[in-house]
Amino acid sequence: MKNNRYIFTVTGECDGLRLDKAASELAGAYFSRTYIKKLISEEQILLNGVPRKASWSVKEGDSIDMMAPEAKEPDILPEDIPLDILYEDDDVIVVNKPKGMVVHPAAGHNSGTLVNALMYHCGESLSGINGVLRPGIVHRIDKDTSGSIIACKNDAAHAVIAEQLKDHSLNRTYRAIVCGIIPEDELTVDAPIGRHPTDRKRMAVNRAGKEAITHVTIIKRLEEYGLTYIECRLKTGRTHQIRVHMESLGFPLLGDEVYYRGRKPSNSFKKTDTAGQALHAYMLGFKHPSDGRYVETMAPIPEYMGRIVGE
Repeated sequence: MKNNRYIFTVTGECDGLRLDKAASELAGAYFSRTYIKKLISEEQILLNGVPRKASWSVKEGDSIDMMAPEAKEPDILPEDIPLDILYEDDDVIVVNKPKGMVVHPAAGHNSGTLVNALMYHCGESLSGINGVLRPGIVHRIDKDTSGSIIACKNDAAHAVIAEQLKDHSLNRTYRAIVCGIIPEDELTVDAPIGRHPTDRKRMAVNRAGKEAITHVTIIKRLEEYGLTYIECRLKTGRTHQIRVHMESLGFPLLGDEVYYRGRKPSNSFKKTDTAGQALHAYMLGFKHPSDGRYVETMAPIPEYMGRIVGE
């Protein structure tokens, strides 16, 4: 790769795929599939030196040549928002995101986001994502989920971390409180997740969805409250994965108003500041993009969860 030119050779895994799909598989660390389709329509992606339609089938050994515009400055303002930094160097930064903070600006959340804070903190150390300069958010966590999230400061680091996310070698462990007493000490939920058939804002266990696997370990049963304190290790990383999997078992997360199925804690439980799901990204482990050493960070359990579980 040089400047804004990216050249990929089609591998056997992509043989026979549509051009847009193959390009997404090969360049997904740099660009979204939507952006790749835009580049194809603008004839900025060539297959063996020739512009082709997104539906054109590729073959193993074909060359995909992508020309992306120079990254431009984003329409996002840096904001001096304090960050709880768990790890930082010239390539990556890991932050303990507080509950209630949105990761990236969107409709209704134009300021006060993690990206606003990172742009102020990182200055010009930003990666180019889909042609726009911004901190390289490789993965996201929900507004009401607290804990570890990694951002990359350059394209090379972003590509390496994104690949680890794709091949499931990025280690992510969560702590959560669910309604109900789980009888097993350990269990694995292996159930595909896709869009809910009638509510597009929700995800659901769906046979037509993508593979989703969550390993669950019981930390403590809070019998007096009718709650269970659990640890969840993700093998995959689907949208709302833990929330959907636990709801599918009949143990929705405490405070989760989206995936709540009517199950409540016992009457002895005193409601505290649990607005939104009681879910925390506790541990994040990755191979460093520069030297391959293993880095692991842990975000302390938030105070509101600690009060409930006695930590």
